Amino acid sequence: MASSKIGVEMEKLSVEQLKAFKEQTDLEVNLLQDSLNNIRTATSRLEIASSALQDLSNRPLGSQMLVPLTASLYVPGTLHDADKVLIDIGTGYFVEKTMAEGKDYCERKINLLKSNFDQLIEVATKKKSVADDAAVVLQAKLKQLAPASS
Repeated sequence: MASSKIGVEMEKLSVEQLKAFKEQTDLEVNLLQDSLNNIRTATSRLEIASSALQDLSNRPLGSQMLVPLTASLYVPGTLHDADKVLIDIGTGYFVEKTMAEGKDYCERKINLLKSNFDQLIEVATKKKSVADDAAVVLQAKLKQLAPASS
């Protein structure tokens, strides 16, 4: 119902206004796609972190391992306490948590991101539909103008 109302409103726009509307809508669709990609990346990183926590909890104390200092710098280390972990909560802040709390944190964040992803997919789909409708109306208006200018 709302889509047909938007279509009627688009019919009233001039060609220039319609072009601007379509460009704006396409830009919004692209931004939503970027957001979806960012959520996918964040979810993937959290799933890797959750897997790493699981792996860490299964290692015996005194195990030798490489500890990441940055994304590309690792130093040798020894596991002394597998029940305490540091969780990166964003913008350089870390919180010490138990292993169970760390796993729970990752799972909650993953579920939140998946929920946001689903909502964003819905918005992006609607916005894409509006952009497609605008393209159809624009093409129809351009066809109407073509014979008049000949």
